Amino acid sequence: MSKTHKRILKSGASGVVASVIDLSMLLLMVELFEVQLALAVFLCASAGAVASFLVNKYWAFGDRSPFSMTQVLTFALVALGSSLGLSLIVQLLSVGAGVPYLASKAIGALLLFVAWTYPAQSRLVFANGLKA
Repeated sequence: MSKTHKRILKSGASGVVASVIDLSMLLLMVELFEVQLALAVFLCASAGAVASFLVNKYWAFGDRSPFSMTQVLTFALVALGSSLGLSLIVQLLSVGAGVPYLASKAIGALLLFVAWTYPAQSRLVFANGLKA
């Protein structure tokens, strides 16, 4: 398997790790600790984003460059683009085509990962890791 294919798989796995962290924390915060829903969603999504950034930077892309706010902000913009794109795809598939929303989200996440998230992360966010 090529380095690129391994990096793509690792980057995809980082998304799974981030999602598990996000959803696990959300269940605990809402169900066990009774944290207000909007606050819990924000905190858990933020924790997932931090996990995704760190796992991608150090494991998937092997980027050992110094931590920088520019890189964090670029990552945040890529993530925002992914969120907006996913919202649009889920809306089109679920409301427009009648696909169940969880299936729509899975389809959208996969399409966006291939077409936007991974390419943007490899070219804009973690390019230093590709040079190593």
